[in-house]
Amino acid sequence: MELITPSNYNETLIELKKRINLAQYKSFSAVNTELILMYLDIGKVLSEKLKTGWGDGIVDVLSNDLQSEYSGVKGFSSRNLRRMKLIYEEIHTNIIWTQLVAKLPWGHTNMIFAKIKNDEKRTFYLQKCLERGWSRSILEEEIKFDAYSKQVNFQSNFENTIVDDKVIAYRLSFKDEYNLSFLNLEDTHTERELETAIVENISKTLGQFGNDFAFMGRQFRLEVDNKEYFIDLLFYHRKLKSMIALELKASEFKPEHSQQLNWYLHLLDKTVKYPEDNPSIGILLCKSKSKLTVEYALEMANNPMGIATYNYKQLPKEIAKFLPTEKELKKIFNDAEKLNNGL
Repeated sequence: MELITPSNYNETLIELKKRINLAQYKSFSAVNTELILMYLDIGKVLSEKLKTGWGDGIVDVLSNDLQSEYSGVKGFSSRNLRRMKLIYEEIHTNIIWTQLVAKLPWGHTNMIFAKIKNDEKRTFYLQKCLERGWSRSILEEEIKFDAYSKQVNFQSNFENTIVDDKVIAYRLSFKDEYNLSFLNLEDTHTERELETAIVENISKTLGQFGNDFAFMGRQFRLEVDNKEYFIDLLFYHRKLKSMIALELKASEFKPEHSQQLNWYLHLLDKTVKYPEDNPSIGILLCKSKSKLTVEYALEMANNPMGIATYNYKQLPKEIAKFLPTEKELKKIFNDAEKLNNGL
């Protein structure tokens, strides 16, 4: 059946051409924001026209005409036009979303609204993209990793140790689980190996932790009564204005771990913290934990702290068991080299 073009189609096409031309002109000074506002304007026009009798098939005609007019310019496919309409309809009554979407690359917004249906989760990922400057690939990885749930479920004692109006800000600065796949750790590793891997990959680590984290050092020395104590890794959080003591455990969480961290935080506040700083915060990063054990242990700590776990991608055990370890691989290469040299 032949598609009938609406009588006001040409006027609408001319109107959109003017809008696109205006956007192209302004894009020299504000590429992304103006481009996004243009997409939302197109979405608004389509939303209104389709509600007044235009058939959905006209979107394909409009796509062809726009692509013919602006050959080489991406973004006017039928799929994208329909996505502009859907995103406009989703955000136009939500001021926060509108402000965030205007500042983010369209591909990021597209991915968030296509993959995430929950309003609170959408707000979380939009905000994190803006705050941390996530690339599209990092955003995709964070969505797969379910970063939202990892942050919401973070176990801490902040409710009992932090002023009420600051608790949410503190909780949103940490995660219940951190994805440390980039460290390329062996399945069995020591705490020192974990610490070394983090320091050697500190830029990527800070990318996981957040832009407000500043690295202060490893094995940070504390002293009292001529006795030395060492914090595995020490950070400073610019937004919270607090030192962050990170203790590493390549094993399951044990209650004594939080007691040790509580002592370190007490010493930090007594001997290192500046008067204008907020109380120091402890994060114990362990390989695994029992949520109930953590809950009970945190009740005994009087300094602000949280217990998180880390994970990393590995080959399935049924496959990995047939592959040589790094040590075995080095031996194979050394033996081969000796053979080649006639030894």
